[in-house]
Amino acid sequence: MSQTNPKVDGFFRKPRQWQEEFKALREIARACALAEEIKWRWPCYTFQGKNIVLFHGFKHYCAILFFKGALLKDPRHVLIQQTENVQAGRQIRFTSAAAIRKMQSVLKAYIREAVAVEKAGIKLPKKDTSDFAIPEEFQIQLDEMPELKTAFHALTPGRQRGYLLYFSSAKQSKTREGRVEKCMQRIFEGRGLDD
Repeated sequence: MSQTNPKVDGFFRKPRQWQEEFKALREIARACALAEEIKWRWPCYTFQGKNIVLFHGFKHYCAILFFKGALLKDPRHVLIQQTENVQAGRQIRFTSAAAIRKMQSVLKAYIREAVAVEKAGIKLPKKDTSDFAIPEEFQIQLDEMPELKTAFHALTPGRQRGYLLYFSSAKQSKTREGRVEKCMQRIFEGRGLDD
C-alpha cells in the first residue's frame, strides 16, 4: 500500500456523490503502489511523477480514467472513449461500489499494464491539426480573409485544434457562424479559446 496524501484525505472527508465508490477505487489504486495527488480537483494516481489514473464523478456515474488507456489491451472491453476527440484517455464507468469491488482484480491488472506502458515510455501518436475537419463556416471566413488565415496558422497547434473543436461542436450552422464571428478577434490577437 502506498502512503496516503493529506490533500486526498481532505477530498475523502468532504461529503459528495460517489464517495463510497471513490473510496473503493482508492483502495485499489493504493494497493498498486501509486502515489496519490489531487489534480484538476480529483484524486489522481501517479507512478514516478507520471499520471496513471484519475477518478472523477458525473451525474449518472463515476469513473476511473486511464490517461493512456488507448494503449492498453482491454481484453474485457470495458474501456470507454469519452468522446470521439479524446485521443489517449479511456474510462471505466461505475454506478456502485459493489461493481468496483467485483472488478477489483481487473482494475489492478489494467493499472499494472498502465504502469508498464509508462515505464516503457510508450506514447500515443497525436493527431495533427490537419486531421481535424475545418467547419464550412470557418473555411468561408478563411478564404475571404487571408489575414485571418495567416493569424490562424500562426497559432500553436493546440490553439488551432481548440478552435476547430469548438466551432465543430455546434450542431447548427448559425451557431457555428456565431462562434466563428465571436472568436475572430481572439485569433487575430494570437490568443486561444481559454487565454
